[in-house]
Amino acid sequence: MASSSPYPILLSLFLVFICGVSAQTAPAPAPSGPLNFTGILDKNGQYTYFLQLLAQTQVGSQVQTQLKTTTEGFTVFAPTDNAFNNLKPGTVNNLDPQQKVQLVLYHVIPKYYSLNDLQFVSNPVRTQAGQDFGLNVTGLNNQVNVSSGVVETQINNALYQKKPLAIYQADKVLLPEEFFEAKSPAAAPSPATKKSSTGSKSNSRASATADEPASADNSGSTGRNMGLGFVVGLALACMGFLS
Repeated sequence: MASSSPYPILLSLFLVFICGVSAQTAPAPAPSGPLNFTGILDKNGQYTYFLQLLAQTQVGSQVQTQLKTTTEGFTVFAPTDNAFNNLKPGTVNNLDPQQKVQLVLYHVIPKYYSLNDLQFVSNPVRTQAGQDFGLNVTGLNNQVNVSSGVVETQINNALYQKKPLAIYQADKVLLPEEFFEAKSPAAAPSPATKKSSTGSKSNSRASATADEPASADNSGSTGRNMGLGFVVGLALACMGFLS
């Protein structure tokens, strides 16, 4: 009776051993870390000023917190350092604390939009700065332009684009039109009022000037009448004396 070959058994044991070792040594898939909004900007560089404003106004931490629960997501237009450097001196520093917060929030849309989505949005697009702080976004042939009414810039570089967050490079700071609306002076009189006031003064002076000669003429006329009466009276007296 021929003995069975031990090779199939040994081969099976070897395969079982290899599979067991592989299962123990294979690394487990690394859990994805939390989405870091400001970390993305910091990693890409050239966003120092915007990061400073995000920290100063605490908008960065607010967006980071809301990213954990939002269902709509966020779209952020991040101005570069060159964009801030090209502003007129004092443009940002002269803003009060509330305006600085509004300026940063004006660059945040409370909804995720891919570059393709931005070409078909309805204007004005509401921002986190409030109902009155909207942006006009237009798209044509895969080119997206964003306008605040004061500034317009082209958007074509996505720093991050995966729901719930899209971050796009902005080569200009989007200045809200509301910051530059002319305020009507409350105390300053209107030109019409000034003209009317000037006209009234002129008329008053003219009336006074016109009245003065009239008084002088009346006094002269009265004097002449009195002199004529005196002469007539004297003549009558002389006639009575002669008769």
